[in-house]
Amino acid sequence: MPDICLMGGTFDPIHYGHLVVAEEVRQRFHLDKVVFIPAGKPPHKRNQTISDAQHRVNMTRLATSSNPYFEVSTIEVDRQGFSYTVDTVDQLRRSFQVDKIYFITGADAVLEILTWKDVEKLLSMTNFIAATRPGYDLNNLKETLKSLPDPFIKKILPLEVPALSISSSDIRRRVREGRSFKYLLPESVEKYIYKNNIYKNNIYVSS
Repeated sequence: MPDICLMGGTFDPIHYGHLVVAEEVRQRFHLDKVVFIPAGKPPHKRNQTISDAQHRVNMTRLATSSNPYFEVSTIEVDRQGFSYTVDTVDQLRRSFQVDKIYFITGADAVLEILTWKDVEKLLSMTNFIAATRPGYDLNNLKETLKSLPDPFIKKILPLEVPALSISSSDIRRRVREGRSFKYLLPESVEKYIYKNNIYKNNIYVSS
């Protein structure tokens, strides 16, 4: 059976930080595939505005097309209602017929993991890789997780990745302000943003 990793996010837009994390995790954990999952209606961003799902899917496909180990799933954007990670992981675990599955997210998101739907069920199905910037203080993460049973704490694995200093919110801000965002994301995604006038006339507050 293949060992796979899921990477969820709004990808608004996807950038080199996401891609570097995915490739680093793939190699570090000897995985066969990384599946990028653009968010549908994330419950933790219900009061925030994010770009049209099809634009985000298209940008993610453009950014990942050159890597044969990457693929994109529209499982969440195709789902009605809010998208919960536990449902996505459960469905894809069955679809790929795998027992071992990894899920990449940022360390800041992991700090909120106790508020996620069915968190213990989720941790029983997957290993979380908490991507961090260099110098990130892991004490907050350890403090947050201490109320979880020890076997679940051991399934959350911090991974330092320098490219995480790039952020989608900074790219959106640069577009709105007419500043360059070249070299922060693949050229194909840059051209797509210009062609479709994404972010130029709207204020987006998702991250």
